[in-house]
Amino acid sequence: MTQTHTAVGWHVELEFTEDDQQTRAAALVRLPDGSEVRAHGRANRHHTDANQPRVGEEIAAARALNELAMQMLTKAHGEIDDASGRTSHPIHV
Repeated sequence: MTQTHTAVGWHVELEFTEDDQQTRAAALVRLPDGSEVRAHGRANRHHTDANQPRVGEEIAAARALNELAMQMLTKAHGEIDDASGRTSHPIHV
């Protein structure tokens, strides 16, 4: 008998705001249980750097996604503890 696997997709949304000196990114993922995890990141442009908005977006996005990942690890860790009734080992990246 062949096992059937259900494909699950998560969509991460990233939005950016920027001015001449700073780019901010907001990341959001909606999980299958209906909960949402949000995180933010930013990048600052040094006054001697060329104005490269895409680079600022990449840095701000990476920082927001890193924070999102850490929050999701913390959430998963708490769910493991709740299900097991004990304190588990920390989850490391």
